[in-house]
Amino acid sequence: MNIIFYHPTFDSKSWIEGINQRLSDAKVRAWHRGDQDPADYALVWHPPQEMLAPRIDLKGIFVMGAGVDAILTQELRHPGTLPAGVPLIRLEDTGMALQMQEYALASVLRYFRRMDEYQLFQQQKQWRPLPAHQHSEFTIGILGAGVLGSAVAQKLTELKFKVRSWSRTPKSLPGVESFYGDDRLADFAKGCKLLINLLPNTPQTAGILNKNLFSQLCSGAYLINLGRGMHLVEGDLLKALDGGQIAAATLDVFVEEPMQRMHPFWSHPRVSITPHIGADTLPEEAMDNIVANIRAIESGREPIGLVDRTLGY
Repeated sequence: MNIIFYHPTFDSKSWIEGINQRLSDAKVRAWHRGDQDPADYALVWHPPQEMLAPRIDLKGIFVMGAGVDAILTQELRHPGTLPAGVPLIRLEDTGMALQMQEYALASVLRYFRRMDEYQLFQQQKQWRPLPAHQHSEFTIGILGAGVLGSAVAQKLTELKFKVRSWSRTPKSLPGVESFYGDDRLADFAKGCKLLINLLPNTPQTAGILNKNLFSQLCSGAYLINLGRGMHLVEGDLLKALDGGQIAAATLDVFVEEPMQRMHPFWSHPRVSITPHIGADTLPEEAMDNIVANIRAIESGREPIGLVDRTLGY
């Protein structure tokens, strides 16, 4: 079994050794330009076009992340980058769900307990107690009810928050009010005091965080974007912040990463920024997932995380 590996920043040596330890009969190599030797599987992140295009005999292409929007966009711009008929498989969970739970909880509790406002008061040397938010009036809406969205929803319900979810197709999560379909998006948003975005990036979801959606939320709502930068219409958020419809926003993902130094988000007093660290790929967990999927394919079973290219996830 031959496996090729490409990642522009990961240490290929540690990944090759890790996969070899888990699959003793595998020969894993780092792919370099000009490598046309046989391969059964490919492990990739932002691969060059010529790496995969001619490899129609691959049994599977593993994307080393939960999102596949980058490689699907590459295929859209350069048709043939992904060989037709080869299964595309993304990482599911592999430690990312726990990381997203941690990030979401930290941000939700910061707003729920009004710590962001107290931080501003401290800078102004103001001793100013605020009325506490109440669980009954602090409905949290989660855009996306997949592995990550459902994990965040579960943790929030454990803390007695009222949680609702929206997805493009029907989903049922314990203790969560579920909405699905474009015609229910406005109903989902009405009454939400805090919105968390964990949608995949697809042509259908691009720009979903916009003025129309913001206007449906409770006045003075909060936004946490953990999906992709393309989901957010940045100008609409700035206007919503300045008008008070959105009280504050925590952003981990951006249209351009890193942001330009003059971007208004850097200096906005009600915007908190982190550099796309919501959930990192954890090598050990990711390698376990990939190897388990390779064994599934070799045994004639369907892998976990198989991507529907038409849906984009």
